[in-house]
Amino acid sequence: MSQTSNDGQRGPLSHLEVLDLTLARAGPTCTRQLADMGANVIQISGPQRGHIHGSDSHNLQRNKRSIVIDLKHDRGLDTFLRLVDGADVLVENFRANVKHRLGIGYEKLAQRNPRLVYASLSGFGQNGPYADRPGVDQIAQGMGGLMSVTGPPGSGPWRAGIAISDTASGTFLTQGILAALIAREQNGRGQWVHTSLLESMINLMDFQATRWLIDGVVPPQAGNDHPTFFPMGTFRTADGHINIAVIDRWNAFVEAIGGASDIGVDPRFQDHAARSAHREELVTACEEKLQARPTHEWVPILNDAGLPCGPIYGMDEVFADPQVQHLGMAGRVNHPDDGDLEVVRLPLNFSETPASLRSAAPRIGEHTRQVLLERGFDGAEIDDLTRCGAIAHRTETPEWGTG
Repeated sequence: MSQTSNDGQRGPLSHLEVLDLTLARAGPTCTRQLADMGANVIQISGPQRGHIHGSDSHNLQRNKRSIVIDLKHDRGLDTFLRLVDGADVLVENFRANVKHRLGIGYEKLAQRNPRLVYASLSGFGQNGPYADRPGVDQIAQGMGGLMSVTGPPGSGPWRAGIAISDTASGTFLTQGILAALIAREQNGRGQWVHTSLLESMINLMDFQATRWLIDGVVPPQAGNDHPTFFPMGTFRTADGHINIAVIDRWNAFVEAIGGASDIGVDPRFQDHAARSAHREELVTACEEKLQARPTHEWVPILNDAGLPCGPIYGMDEVFADPQVQHLGMAGRVNHPDDGDLEVVRLPLNFSETPASLRSAAPRIGEHTRQVLLERGFDGAEIDDLTRCGAIAHRTETPEWGTG
């Protein structure tokens, strides 16, 4: 099942206009979420500014419109500032000092539009000793502690398989924007809200960070096992692997796998402390039972016994799963060059103001004239701005790739 448009229903943010100065992944993740919830997101690109292209772009840039303005051109900057006057939100992910060099920092724009919510995303924060460093996801994974706890015990650092700090920081920034908009309803003023890859990554460490801050424990790598509960992790079956969370249902677990008469009475496994002390022996004993059946047979058996469990999918299997199809996690858009495409929908469900997939990723500069006409520029002025190089239409820009 695919989710498409919301058939004319207005999303919860359809009254908002967002100026999007972001590129790469983290910033566009934020503006994509706002766009999916109905906001009028206007992506502003420079004439030579690179963007992610291909399938990644289709997923990150859907539901947006694209214009090209040269912020380094005096008339381009003036054009941009006129757009700021009517905007609700501006999102940028330049290095911390770049916006000030361009003359578009929060303080300046807030003077023009006191109701503007100005949202910034950087690698390491807006100030401090690392503020001007370039930052990308894997750097944040390492510095935030994630790589130290990922992977098999003693195997050295491992990155997570997704750009987790990019996605997290973009999502946290969305939360901050929504909170700032609620505050604006109370006091009539916008504000500056910002986060970074590093702050977001540390916040996502949550349980492991708390173990250090409160318990003084530096968490080690635990592989596919839960770091403190056991058994809770990945086990081999007859045809692959399965994830099982035994938690407090030890007796139900050993009975379900047929181990009540041996595993269940083994003194090495009689309580949590004993099971933790004999992890390898317990895994071996459990897998001897679990390898009697394929994963798809174990899932209902263990679920019926009240044990959370599930298969381990490749992406093709994820979208073939009946529950995923029922949830409609893939949504359809139509691109003028690439035709019908499926992208991952926003995982939020609203009963009255649903999120939607209204349009495919725009071509860079596709909407420059349309947007400026809507904002009060006349055709002759737009033509003049085009001739002098302050704006552009449907320009070719360098690619970032799809990594």
